[in-house]
Amino acid sequence: MRPGRLAAFAVGAALVTVLGAGLALYGTGRGGNGPDAAGPCAGAAAAIARAAPHARGEVAAMQLLDTPKTALDLVFKGPDGAETSLAALKGRALLVNLWATWCAPCKAEMPALDRLEAEFGGPAFQVVAINLDTRNLDRPPAWMRDNGIARLAYYADPGGRVLPAVQRDTGSTGLPTTILIDAGGCEIGVMKGPAEWSSEDAKRLIRAVLGSDAKS
Repeated sequence: MRPGRLAAFAVGAALVTVLGAGLALYGTGRGGNGPDAAGPCAGAAAAIARAAPHARGEVAAMQLLDTPKTALDLVFKGPDGAETSLAALKGRALLVNLWATWCAPCKAEMPALDRLEAEFGGPAFQVVAINLDTRNLDRPPAWMRDNGIARLAYYADPGGRVLPAVQRDTGSTGLPTTILIDAGGCEIGVMKGPAEWSSEDAKRLIRAVLGSDAKS
């Protein structure tokens, strides 16, 4: 091979090597909230495996992730009106539900979410229902009181930051949207639409995520 062609070949080979390494890093690395199977969320795969047989019946629309990923650190208002986040609630499994008073299916499932929290809420599990109303901010808590929603803490996002972040992360375009997160802060599933959250199907799903049959 002539010297000029040899040099060109060497340069080309080097470029292929660099590009190949870059593609390998891109394919296995994490950007934002991508899959994290070998990182902090590796242990969440067990929760997905336990839950998979129970995503049926009233909760058949629960889309369990093939690979768990670090949940978004959503920031919103807590019951005291101060800012809080999902990271502040880490340490227990979370069922994060987005709802609004202008969403009829959202309001229809709130009593069931309230019953689920009454039965399972505690150190290991919490329903986190985040209200997305951005106007008439006294209406959502008043609606909850008027409809006997007493066990769910009132979380709200009057600034409108949560919905677009969740839409980008889950691909969900409507409400209600519900995200299932394990105690390690890893997203393991998403429900696009309403469900009967106090049904036996839902209870079996939550028990499976918790890895316990302690509650029925």
